[in-house]
This record gives sequence, C-alpha cells and structure tokens, in this order.
Amino acid sequence: METAKLIIRGKEYDLPIIVGTENETAIDIRKLRDTAGVITYDPGFANTGACRSAITYIDGDKGVLRYRGYPIEELAGKLRFSSAAYLMIYGRIPTEDEFLEWRKQLTLNSFVHASQVNFFDNFSALAHPMNILGSMVSSMSSFYPYDADDEDHINLNIQRLIGQVKTIAAFSYRKSVGLPYIYPRTDHSYAANFLRMMFATPAEEYVVPKMMENALDMLLILHMDHEQNCSTSTVRMVSSTMSNIYASVSAGINALWGRLHGGANEAVLDMLNQIAQDGANYMKYVEMAKKKDDPFKLMGFGHRVYRNFDPRAKILKTAVDDLLNEMGIHDPLLDVAKNLEEVALKDEFFIERKLYPNVDFYSGILYRALGIPTEMFTVLFAIGRMPGWIAHWMEMRDDPDLRIQRPRQIYVGKNLRHYEAED
Repeated sequence: METAKLIIRGKEYDLPIIVGTENETAIDIRKLRDTAGVITYDPGFANTGACRSAITYIDGDKGVLRYRGYPIEELAGKLRFSSAAYLMIYGRIPTEDEFLEWRKQLTLNSFVHASQVNFFDNFSALAHPMNILGSMVSSMSSFYPYDADDEDHINLNIQRLIGQVKTIAAFSYRKSVGLPYIYPRTDHSYAANFLRMMFATPAEEYVVPKMMENALDMLLILHMDHEQNCSTSTVRMVSSTMSNIYASVSAGINALWGRLHGGANEAVLDMLNQIAQDGANYMKYVEMAKKKDDPFKLMGFGHRVYRNFDPRAKILKTAVDDLLNEMGIHDPLLDVAKNLEEVALKDEFFIERKLYPNVDFYSGILYRALGIPTEMFTVLFAIGRMPGWIAHWMEMRDDPDLRIQRPRQIYVGKNLRHYEAED
C-alpha cells in the first residue's frame, strides 16, 4: 500500500494514501493523533476529506460536475426533476414504469398533514419562508415517526420529504399574500405542480406554461447536489448522531439559509438592483470590488471549489437568454449582469484570482422571470437540494466507517489559573 511520510520533530510516521476513482488522493490521518500526538489545522475544512462518497464528483480546476457519474450537461434540461431525484438517491435512472410510479408516489405523499396546515396561521407575518420551511420540516418527525431499520418505511418518508417540501413552500407563499391553498395533481410533473400551487386561482383553470415547467426542472436539477458543501456537511454532521431524517434535513435547510450559501442568489439580485438604480454604472462597482478597504463585494463571482467557469453557470446563462426571448421579456438586470460578466472576465484582477460567475449569478434572474418572489429564491434552492441531502443521509447511514462527527481544536485560551474567593 502506498504511504506518505510525515516527519514531526525528527520522528517519521507512515500514513496510508487513499485514491478515489477519479484519482483524487488523500492522506489517511485517522490514527495520526494516537500515533504522533498531533492533529491537523484546517479552518473551514477546505483540505479535509470527511468521507468517501459515490454521489457527486467535482473537478474545480476543469469546471466538471457529475451526478452519479453523469455530466451535469447531460442531465439538466434533459431529465425531469423527479427522475434526476431518483438517480441521486438510488444511483440509477429509473425505467419508464419506475419513473411513473415514483412521480405518482411523490404527488400522493405531498399533502401536508391537516394538523400541520394550521401551523401556517401561527407564523409571524414577517417570517422568512426559509424559517417556515425549516420549522415545518423539523415538525414532520412528530407526525411521521418511522422505523430506522425498515427500508419501506424509510422510502415512504423520503417520498414525503421530497413531495411535501414543495407544498410547504407554495403554502407559505400563498399564506403571505392571502391566497387560498392549491393542492397538487397526479397528472402534473413535480415542477408543474409547484408552479400551479404557487400561481393558480380557484376561479379558473391554470395551465402551466411548458417553457416555465422545463426551466424550473433545469434549475432544480442544477441545485440538486454539490458534494460536501456547508449544508450537506451539516446534514451529515447531524445524521452522524443517528438523528432522524427530518431533523438532519431541517439542519441543512437552516445552513443553506445563510447569505454566503443558498442566500447568495438573493444577494446577487439585490446587487444588480443596486447597480441598475445607480444608472447601471457597472464599471464603478467593478472598481469598488477591487479595493480591499471597500465593503462592496461582487456577489455571484468566485467559488470555494471552482477555479474555472462553474458549469452550472454556463447552462443557466444560455437558459436565461432562451427563456426571456421566448417569453418576450426584457429584464434590465440581465443587461447589467452581462456587462458585469464581460468586464470581469477581461479584467486582470478577476483573471488572476480566477473569479468566474457561479450558479448564483444567473439563477436569480431566471427565478425572477418565472415570477418567483425574491424571498422564495433560497426556498427553491432547498427544494432542489432535497434529494442530494437525502442521498448523503442514506450514504452516511450505510457507511461502515460511520462515527459521530467530532472535530478537534487548537486551544489558544488562558493557561491554568485559579480562582481565589475574597474574604
């Protein structure tokens, strides 16, 4: 077995080397503390492999993203979301019969428990939809207890989670604007059901525009998984305690809510609005972003993993152009976005730092074109990411190396001192 040699204070240690199927190489340090009495220091865990996973592969230098081995370019815009979700969770694309049954079960299990529906009346009018989503998903474990060793029971709860998350999202929106709830139909796709539950009225039949259905399918698939990101790692962290699937996924929702994670597409749209209201003077903001002492940041540029174009951003850029042209929409924010991208990609500051547009840069504009309110952007991200979180929960649950996650620390506080009580 190939090993790496580590020398600490003149003493040598041989550490095993692990190589993945795409030749990713890692040094196995599991016994480092026991044998050498030291730990590694890696803030943000950017260089730490916390698990072995067969779900998603990313090559950040080459701009590669694959789900279960399939390039994202061959899935987004080609599969329905529910079919891609099946692939993500069970590792293969379903047959036609499996797909139809799976889609039917997702719809039949998408009805929110009648007692839970009452919860919507008790949230503050100021509650953010992500707050509501996380709370509702967490409460599902009170209504749907399950046997963690029963595969059929686990699969049923997976169907409930994927099915109900879109219903909860749509209900929270309709509650906020005073509209009655619309329930899903088995003859609609997952994306079509969501759009219908968001925008239909009881007074007339609502036909979901096919181009909007296709665009939402693509968006949800693009957001489905992205390896060991913050929210996915949070799901794994919580599930390592053998917590139930609802508690684990709810923790992921709350992690996704952050401005630097799933909330980034909201931040991009806020930034584009700011620039548009300032006379679309995008050069001014490019220069501001280059100054260290200026708090302004160009949101939607750069990525923790990618040092090349985010492949999801490439797909979205084309999709935004196509959808807006087909719908006859001229969005001035898209013009601002394109100008920002063009300038940044030619500027040495961005080129040297490999700051390319990421998935958040264009997703907000596409959501906006679909009529999705800004505060719902991160909720849509969570809906898309749900199958990925579930896949990681299942993978970790079956991992023979599973241990409760417990990072170490380097203590930098006070040395030993004693408290002396005053007389």
